[in-house]
Amino acid sequence: MTGLKIVGLGDEIAACALLPWTQPLESWPEEPTLTDMRGISRHVVRLVHASPDPESEVYAVKETVPEFANREYTILRELTQRAAPSVEPIAVVDGRTDANGDPLPSALVTRYLPFSLPYRVLLSDSVTPHEIGTMTNALALLLVRLHLLGFWWGDCSLSNTLFRRDANEYSAYLVDAETGEFHHSLTDGQREHDLDIAHFNVAAELEDLACAGLLHPGMDPIRASDTVIKRYRRLWQMLKEPQLLDPTDRHAVERAMRSLQDLGFAVEEVEVLIDGDQGALKFQPKLVAAGYHQNRLLDVLGIHAEELQAKRLLASFDRFRSREKKPLPTVEESARRWLVEVFDHVLGQIPEALRGRVEPAQMFHEILEHRWYLGEKAGRDLGIDYATQEYVHTILPYRTDTGVVDNEGFEENVLNSQLV
Repeated sequence: MTGLKIVGLGDEIAACALLPWTQPLESWPEEPTLTDMRGISRHVVRLVHASPDPESEVYAVKETVPEFANREYTILRELTQRAAPSVEPIAVVDGRTDANGDPLPSALVTRYLPFSLPYRVLLSDSVTPHEIGTMTNALALLLVRLHLLGFWWGDCSLSNTLFRRDANEYSAYLVDAETGEFHHSLTDGQREHDLDIAHFNVAAELEDLACAGLLHPGMDPIRASDTVIKRYRRLWQMLKEPQLLDPTDRHAVERAMRSLQDLGFAVEEVEVLIDGDQGALKFQPKLVAAGYHQNRLLDVLGIHAEELQAKRLLASFDRFRSREKKPLPTVEESARRWLVEVFDHVLGQIPEALRGRVEPAQMFHEILEHRWYLGEKAGRDLGIDYATQEYVHTILPYRTDTGVVDNEGFEENVLNSQLV
């Protein structure tokens, strides 16, 4: 391996150096469970453990030419430093040769995003319009967040995205930055170019699903792709364009701020103009940042979660705090008690053998949803402990460690669950 060069994160270099770089990537052994988590790529890609320990971290390794590998590594590092929703780069490997001394392609190593899957795996069964809608909405939000950072993607598609469950929807993460470019800010023309690429790619990918008989009957791939563009434009308009508010409404500005927070954006700077002649109130967001609920959840409760998961957990905490006896304890004290008495209490009931199948924040959300479902069916609230046990027995066994529902036997078990 003379000449092998690995540039990457200091803590990860030792693990990277032990991978079999003298073998072509396509010959690397890959566990069947990891193969099932990998999508289709124009490059050779393998998911591998960082060490022989099956519990060790998973890396995604991609073979490509040196120029692309180094460029993408640099871009992914910049995206990570800017807290963009993207995979995290680990290392770029150059100077590879096989046992005969013949050159092998360079490789880019990224950290596999836990509980995430490519769209072709998520949509491997019959696809409903709702699933397509939530995924296209997530893709539109991802593109908005990237554009706010001045990042032109150049190849936005479902294939270049990983999806994680986020409450009842999905969060989207960029997984391929090979064509991307950073700018101080994007022009309207650059944004429109990215939208054109996204529209074409998504329509083509959904057409492939339709040809395979996986798309819902009657669903038009082009119209479904249109939803990405429409959703993007609505979000961009709310975040970047001025809103005319009723000057007689004292709470108009506050509501405009809250509407942006509901979308998951913290408003760091605004401009409010009052037209003296017309009396019109113009509200203009000047600086917004994504992750409003995520950041608040982390600040208050110390929990990392997706945006909608965070919103749900915060709602549970706010209800808990509203029931505190007077005088109200500090937020810190209420947070400590909520973690012990609610969050940890619920997740502590999960059997050891079933842990790790679903991300904790997502599981807590699903148990709350299950509690509501059981209460509606029974006509009364059956309590969080009963809902947790029902979830453990009727839902969790049919979930994989990637968070994807295994439908075989799932519906029957839910329907046959006994209510008290």
